[in-house]
Amino acid sequence: MTARLAALLLSLAFMPWTAPARADGTAGAFDYFILSLSWSPSWCAAEGQGRAEPQCDPRRRTGFVVHGLWPQYERGWPADCATGARDPTRRETQGMADVMGSGGLAWHQWRKHGRCSGLTAADYYRAIRQARERLAIPPVFRMLPRDVRLPANVVEDAFIQANPDLTRDAITVTCTSERLDEVRICLTRDLTPRPCAPDSRRDCRAPMLVAAPG
Repeated sequence: MTARLAALLLSLAFMPWTAPARADGTAGAFDYFILSLSWSPSWCAAEGQGRAEPQCDPRRRTGFVVHGLWPQYERGWPADCATGARDPTRRETQGMADVMGSGGLAWHQWRKHGRCSGLTAADYYRAIRQARERLAIPPVFRMLPRDVRLPANVVEDAFIQANPDLTRDAITVTCTSERLDEVRICLTRDLTPRPCAPDSRRDCRAPMLVAAPG
């Protein structure tokens, strides 16, 4: 074995392993939550404007919206769990549009993640609201006058300053195509901040474009 090959194998051995989702998960059997906040201007630029989504109306100046509240294992996560809980009504899903951007997203999140929470649909949506209400969005993101380019740690610092109970290991910032994608906050089952498991720490490594709302 050459020295170069040995070094490569050693580096691969220490790369973080990401466990896949498990479609056979048991509803209610998980370790913690991730509250995922999507940066609306990035999503609108990539997808939403073509769908004429209300959150992409520039007059609304929408910033962060809740993407989901995701049950997690310490490695991997459940998805599409079987549950005896009834599905939410259309009225219930539409009622989440103010925090999630659309009723369609609320339905999708219930189907894929909410069923794994062990909660009823009403309680799952209530937990989403509670988690969001407990988190302060840094005012700077609501007042951006123009597009800026920022590293992930600056975004994290802003959230930590606005939420003193947050620590750096409880938050991660993701990007897609060099745009800010999501801020993800790891929470206990009681919705208080906790460290993210290693497979959930995915900070964007390059400075990201943070497009101004509107």
